[in-house]
Amino acid sequence: MSAPELRTAPVAGGELTYGEWRADATGTPVLAIHGITSSHLAWPFVVDLLDGVRVVAPDLRGRAGSNALPGPFGLRVHADDMAAVLDAAGIERAVVVGHSMGAFVAVRFAELYPERVESLVLVDGGLPIPPPAGMTPEEAAAATLGPALERLSMTFESVQAYRDFWLKHPGIGPYWCDEIETYVDYDLVGEAPELRASANPEAIAENALQLDGADEYATALMALATPITFVRAPRGLFDQPEALYSPETVDAWRDQLHDARFLEADDVNHYTIIMGASGARQVAPVIADRLDEARTKEIA
Repeated sequence: MSAPELRTAPVAGGELTYGEWRADATGTPVLAIHGITSSHLAWPFVVDLLDGVRVVAPDLRGRAGSNALPGPFGLRVHADDMAAVLDAAGIERAVVVGHSMGAFVAVRFAELYPERVESLVLVDGGLPIPPPAGMTPEEAAAATLGPALERLSMTFESVQAYRDFWLKHPGIGPYWCDEIETYVDYDLVGEAPELRASANPEAIAENALQLDGADEYATALMALATPITFVRAPRGLFDQPEALYSPETVDAWRDQLHDARFLEADDVNHYTIIMGASGARQVAPVIADRLDEARTKEIA
């Protein structure tokens, strides 16, 4: 698979790292925003299927190549960072794709910078996730993210030890491949025998509490005039049958977002919907449809 060029964008507090594929491509580009503890290397499977399309994908503030950037780490700050990435790349307007928490960033970006967003593709994220009855938001975040949060407090004696940690993850391990190994290796910082995951725990803790629709997020989502496509993964973060979004939750939002498109991916989990060949074959055409619509609008 093609490797991105690593670049930086000036943002509040320093430089934010982003990856760029096909910088010389013409036409509407794609801004691809990763999930809560992820990086730009979540996207190569999808990027490879977007033939001839320019793609820029950040490492969000507090993660991977941008992990030294200071807080605050709220969704609006991430949205400002996305504008800075587009500025640095010389991009006026893009189809914006967000996975998991990245979809929430995409929604805030469309709210605050509507002129920069051609359309939104929300991949198993972006719809508010209220905490289950009887759970505090903190408890709900811990229950949902599980090992993704646990590993932030761990150290690893070697690169292989970190790979072994992920190989045991039911949502990742059974689908291991060279691309996932590269993604995992990129996430390590420090020196052996005290290697650790790159994500800043403060950033993850702050963002984990911002996915429930509070702080007028749900209102902002419903007020968007931007075209929206939502794609649901039928299995959860641990490859379990209970997905991040129940069909009932999606149906409720279908009633609220009348003009949005709601699609169901087949036989993927929350990770493999973009980090696997099968998921990418389903998500990439959704993005391509939105790019085709942008092209048609330009011609008209």
